[in-house]
Amino acid sequence: MAEGEISAESLAKKLREELAAVHVDIVDTSANRCGNAFEATIVSPMFEGKPLLARHRLVNDTLKAELAKIHAFSQKTFTPSQWEAKKAETPAPA
Repeated sequence: MAEGEISAESLAKKLREELAAVHVDIVDTSANRCGNAFEATIVSPMFEGKPLLARHRLVNDTLKAELAKIHAFSQKTFTPSQWEAKKAETPAPA
């Protein structure tokens, strides 16, 4: 990967550092994994008390430079307590 190219790892690192994210899962969904489309799940205590739109704006502001180069970015944002509740309701694979 050339310098300046965007990867799932580079996005996750930035989100962990700048949003104090306790869980970040980013999948490159572009056809040839070229870094043009990503799906993200982000869990951060910084989301506490914020409505969904404010959470997404926080993520978008954090990744402003990267989003200018990405074709598609889908995000799901959770507080740590919401994430724990979601994990508890999802049955483990058999």
